[in-house]
Amino acid sequence: MPKLSVQQIRNRAREIIASNPDGIRYKQLVRQIQMEAPETPENTVMGSVYNLQELHPKEIAKPSRGLYQPIAGAIAVVPPPKAANVTETEFYAPFAKFLKEDLDEVTVAAPVGGAGFKTKWGTPDVIGVYRPTSSNLIKFQPEVVAAEIKVDPGQPVVAFGQAIAYRLFAAKSYMVVPDTIGELDKSRLEALSMLFGVGLVLFTPVPKSPDFTIRVRAQRVPPDVFYVNEFADRLKEMDRELFETMFG
Repeated sequence: MPKLSVQQIRNRAREIIASNPDGIRYKQLVRQIQMEAPETPENTVMGSVYNLQELHPKEIAKPSRGLYQPIAGAIAVVPPPKAANVTETEFYAPFAKFLKEDLDEVTVAAPVGGAGFKTKWGTPDVIGVYRPTSSNLIKFQPEVVAAEIKVDPGQPVVAFGQAIAYRLFAAKSYMVVPDTIGELDKSRLEALSMLFGVGLVLFTPVPKSPDFTIRVRAQRVPPDVFYVNEFADRLKEMDRELFETMFG
């Protein structure tokens, strides 16, 4: 395709946005036009599409930073369906492994889930502990890391709320949601993650290959010592062997 004019770029961008009712991010939009018209300079494409919501306010919305969405989609976004015959528990062990081996956030991690803590504040789906090892010259207090996993793309707010609640006793907390959630939800979860220090991980809702991807790393925040001890007591009461594994 020959080099595009500014108006041609904008027209093509409008077509792409219209075909993405759930929204498309600025970089994705620029990349797609660049792939279709490689002779067009990237800076020209970027400069032509950055303010489309201002040029076509009745057609294009910008519900969050860097996200373009057709007005019809901005008004009524239908969340994608939950993957059939898939349960959250199938992702507990794989994420525990990811938390320990890929993110290297903990010394040991294990699935928990369910209502084992017998509290309305819930039980993390996965917990891990970062603790000193024999090779550490400088010792430190163990730190709890908690994670909430949701397989239903319609529950991003629930995932965030529970991840925030775990900050009472966890130095770091993660929400883990399927990559099938809408772009608007992804954008808002990312913004909330950065505001409140909660980690965000996206995954493919396929148990055999979940492909966890870190979007925002959790920030370390000192928990309330009272609730840390309450957490330890509940864990010990629920599963003494797991408690010994976590805290040695």
